[in-house]
Amino acid sequence: MLTQTAQQEELKRKSMELLQDYQKSGDPRLRNQILKLNFGLVRKEAHHWVNQCNESYEDLVQVGSIGLLRAIERFDLSKGNAFSSFAIPYVRGEIQHYLRDKSSSLRIPRRWLEIRHSAAAVTRDLREKLNRQPTDVEVAQALEISLKEWQEIKLAYQNREPLSLDVTVGDEEEGSASLGELVPDTHYRSFQLAQEDQIRLEQALVQLENRTREVLEFVFLHDLTHKEAAEILDISVVTVSRRVKKGLSSLKKLMQTEVF
Repeated sequence: MLTQTAQQEELKRKSMELLQDYQKSGDPRLRNQILKLNFGLVRKEAHHWVNQCNESYEDLVQVGSIGLLRAIERFDLSKGNAFSSFAIPYVRGEIQHYLRDKSSSLRIPRRWLEIRHSAAAVTRDLREKLNRQPTDVEVAQALEISLKEWQEIKLAYQNREPLSLDVTVGDEEEGSASLGELVPDTHYRSFQLAQEDQIRLEQALVQLENRTREVLEFVFLHDLTHKEAAEILDISVVTVSRRVKKGLSSLKKLMQTEVF
């Protein structure tokens, strides 16, 4: 009987073979085999989201399947990436896009931003202390808030409004620009980031250093001033400005070089 690691390696090998054959022939039967072979990615994401929204598991699976199909069509064998790593953002992005379309726009209160920031350190400390991922109850107790409020905060972050292309970035010295200018494809100049560009941006953000990513999220995603972000993060306004400049420069390079 194969071990879990061996099973994963076999899945990876078989997926790559099928993807190579599919890209040569375009046979929809091969595409369906790839879909079936990697359907666990969809089920995993659907399970993650089903308890955090009012949508059914079946609906989330159907939506996630669309993301998996998009990933199959866009996967580039020449880059040497694992298909699962490439596909997960597409599956997750499709589900998030669906949930955002069905939910009203949400502006997260500043108090919740502060709690969320504190929660990162609290969760890390609890994980080291307990040698496992802490439960929501344990995190809420450590933050000295109710379980209900902590779950509402988590849900608010998961269903927050997509980034707007009209958000202004830059500084007075170098001039301002819109976030949309970071997106290399000028075809997408609408109010919301097109879904593929949203995925590209999210993947680029993940590659930034943690504090730089936090600064960008507070300033551009949550519309905080540099002073407000500095107070929450307990750093100087000058540091915030430097992180913004550094982060935008890194994002621009990542967004222009990552092609899906």
